[in-house]
Amino acid sequence: MPLSMLFGILALMLILSAFFAGSETSLMSLNRYRLRHMVKLKHPGAIKTQNLLQRPDRLLGLILLCNNFVNNFAASIATVIAIKLYANDESIIAIATGILTIVMLICSDVTPKTLAAIKPELLAFPAAWIYTPLLKILYPIVGFVNLFVNLLLRIVGVDVKKSHHDSLNKDELKSIITEAESLMPIRYQKMLLGILDLESATVEDIMTPRNEIVGIDLESTIEDIVKRIKTSPHSQLPVYKKSVDRVIGLLQLRKVLIEVNNEDFDKQTIINLLAKPIFIPESTPVHTQMLRFKSEKIRIGLVVDEYGDVQGLVTLDDLLQEIVGELITDVTTAAREQGDGSYLVDANITVRELNRVTQWSLPTEGPKTLNGLIIEFMETIPEPGICIDLHGYSIEIIKCDKNTVKLVKFLPRK
Repeated sequence: MPLSMLFGILALMLILSAFFAGSETSLMSLNRYRLRHMVKLKHPGAIKTQNLLQRPDRLLGLILLCNNFVNNFAASIATVIAIKLYANDESIIAIATGILTIVMLICSDVTPKTLAAIKPELLAFPAAWIYTPLLKILYPIVGFVNLFVNLLLRIVGVDVKKSHHDSLNKDELKSIITEAESLMPIRYQKMLLGILDLESATVEDIMTPRNEIVGIDLESTIEDIVKRIKTSPHSQLPVYKKSVDRVIGLLQLRKVLIEVNNEDFDKQTIINLLAKPIFIPESTPVHTQMLRFKSEKIRIGLVVDEYGDVQGLVTLDDLLQEIVGELITDVTTAAREQGDGSYLVDANITVRELNRVTQWSLPTEGPKTLNGLIIEFMETIPEPGICIDLHGYSIEIIKCDKNTVKLVKFLPRK
């Protein structure tokens, strides 16, 4: 065989080796979720690729079988060429092997694999058209090799048929959404993250606390009650006697405003208009309560603890805000970023909302508000001007009253 033909065969082997090496990397580097989307769009190459990836052991067996054959054949051709050119030099085989190794490393390994890793679809889809019939032709050999491979994998506790490469847990999905800044506005990112957090959130996490509940005390004078009705920004108010623990009903203001100017308007009129209060255990998951609100067509409920004492109030708007966040209320006013990278934060903000706004990771298992988290950490009411390291975040207490922290400053993180 003439040298020109031998060099031509060697060049062909190098090209085939580059193809097999690059296609292996491209097929294994494909984004599985983009691939599924393209399959739904009936992309022929994507369909064939997905079929091949259903059994990666067979695909890898085929590629490596072909690649090893091509590489060994190329080494043999290179040896023949070296002997023909320098028959009297005993070291020529070693030199030829070294040169071929460098050439194959650059041209048939690193370069195609790098390209395939950067643009996997460029080579994966065309390769799928070649591997599909090739797998059928070489299946007896590939099957024989995979028989021993799968046997060895089972010995170490791996079942190829039961392995799932495409499943994601919640934290991994949250990471994908967080990294998709270039694909969607930040507010939509927060909405999706809020939906993912619904499963772990309870009504206790999002309720209006007991001390902030606005209601009507029937023990007050009728003048004070009328004033509260006319100036209330809410559509419904709980009605109680002396204490919010003694709620007797919920008052819809649109109904009572029609009666409030009548001369015979009195407390009995209010009682006649009351709706039955809804009581919600504080450990109720947010998504469960949202379904209850929807099925029972209610918008407000009182959160109670295990002893039946009212701990807070939750509305349908609160549940929706857990998903859409600042699209309903501008919570960024409670956590304002300063020019030096620090944050001025209203300590009444919930820890969950603060984490969502700032992308921090303050613990949410204990106290629900930043004020509660600081007091639990310090085990006392701090004085203004005190600086502490709160779970890895340096903060300065700016403003306090007798029993709560009002305003804190989160110092820039180093």
